[in-house]
Amino acid sequence: MNFLEEKILTDGVIKQGNILKVDSFLNHQIDIDIMRQIAYELKRRFRGVEVNKVLTIEASGIAIATMLADLYDVPVVFAKKSETANSTDDKYVALAYSFTHKKMNNVFVSRPYLHATDKVLIVDDFLADGQAVHALIDLVHQAGGEVVGVGIAVEKGQQKGGRILREEGQHVESIAIIDSMDWETQTVCFREQPRRKLEHVQLKTE
Repeated sequence: MNFLEEKILTDGVIKQGNILKVDSFLNHQIDIDIMRQIAYELKRRFRGVEVNKVLTIEASGIAIATMLADLYDVPVVFAKKSETANSTDDKYVALAYSFTHKKMNNVFVSRPYLHATDKVLIVDDFLADGQAVHALIDLVHQAGGEVVGVGIAVEKGQQKGGRILREEGQHVESIAIIDSMDWETQTVCFREQPRRKLEHVQLKTE
């Protein structure tokens, strides 16, 4: 059992409707040590992959993406879900369904922040049906860039998102994959993942 699985068992709460609440450490109150470990682990799993930009979607993926981008020493970009007064018309737009909020969202990235030369690592806190990740992939492709991987903190393995992305040829790495959970007993069953040899993660140097 890895550090994130242990944290889910300790502090996670299962709600009716196949919902896992981890807002005490992941997506409302943020446990910096857990975020740091997630970033280190994703950097390790994508060792040897060239990355010059990290992309996520607002808002819960931003903390993970920022720490991971710091390790790579590259910019982090997050797709926005809502228009503001200073939003530009010069942007890439994709449609994504939010499993948590049960609604469709137009998500966008301003064109100056994604380029055809970008090798993009997509990062998010959760992967369920894969709609958000597919929207991010669409944005990268609109810009002519390359998606080099998808890094996820928690994947709901009983839903189709991870399977579809892998069948499409995406390199998906999820630190914790949940195969089943029961809100009445508050039990979680994690998918066993291949054991990987621990390797040193190179920290950013000045």
